[in-house]
Amino acid sequence: MTIVAQAILNGIMTGMLIAIPALGLTAIFAVLRYVNFAIGAYATVGAFAAWYVNTRFGLGVFPAALVAFVAGGVVGLIAEQTALARLRPSGALAVAIASIAVNLILENVIRFIFGNDLQGFDLPIARDWRFAGLRFGPQQLQTATLAIVIMAVVFLFLRFTRFGKAMRAVADNPDLGRLFGMDPARIAMITVVLGAGLAGVGGVLLGLDTAIDPMTGSRLLLSIFAAAVLGGLGSIPGAVLGAVMIGVGEELAVLVLPATYRSAVGFATILLILSLRPAGILGERNT
Repeated sequence: MTIVAQAILNGIMTGMLIAIPALGLTAIFAVLRYVNFAIGAYATVGAFAAWYVNTRFGLGVFPAALVAFVAGGVVGLIAEQTALARLRPSGALAVAIASIAVNLILENVIRFIFGNDLQGFDLPIARDWRFAGLRFGPQQLQTATLAIVIMAVVFLFLRFTRFGKAMRAVADNPDLGRLFGMDPARIAMITVVLGAGLAGVGGVLLGLDTAIDPMTGSRLLLSIFAAAVLGGLGSIPGAVLGAVMIGVGEELAVLVLPATYRSAVGFATILLILSLRPAGILGERNT
């Protein structure tokens, strides 16, 4: 039972980190109505931006995460304006496919600049804590706490700020929002910055647990997408719920399957949810 409890604890920790880029993916989908698979590359961009300022200038986790947010947001906005926005008239599928190309291009740019070697953040190593037979590290607790703070800020921003309410209004009905004086194009661009920036921060938090390389985002992309689908694409609370469920599911799967099959949990989850409830757990049913 201790092994199962440890797996659940690790899964919850991992799920909270996956939730940050999953929030970015679902926010972009809610407003722009396409799945942006470049979210993996934005996570990698943010991770390397944070790693660079951490190792070169000695910035701590919090300021480095802020740099990652800016880097991810700027790169996401440039990609949207120069490539993806031009394809929107062709439909969501064309834009989603183009976002895969953007993901590959950004990965190779990062590989060209930083190389293929694993890179680690320059942070002090602390001994793991033990409680009731369970083990967790101070760095795990710090990153999980930061993830919770970020999720809380996103929820408060969307619910109580004027722009957050405008985002939700445009996501529900762009034409009605336009009648009330909102600019859907401007809101869409800011949503891209927010979503890509969250992905960048998510890349940092996930990289703090291990190390980063140009494929960091791509390895996380399936889990991020599965979390968003599981919770319901377009649902912010659903993205968090889905991420925690995916994190716990992957950790429990390692107890009975080789680690190489861990990603199969994401595929199985997507297939199961789309079969039983295409809209996801908290997604709206089509009537």
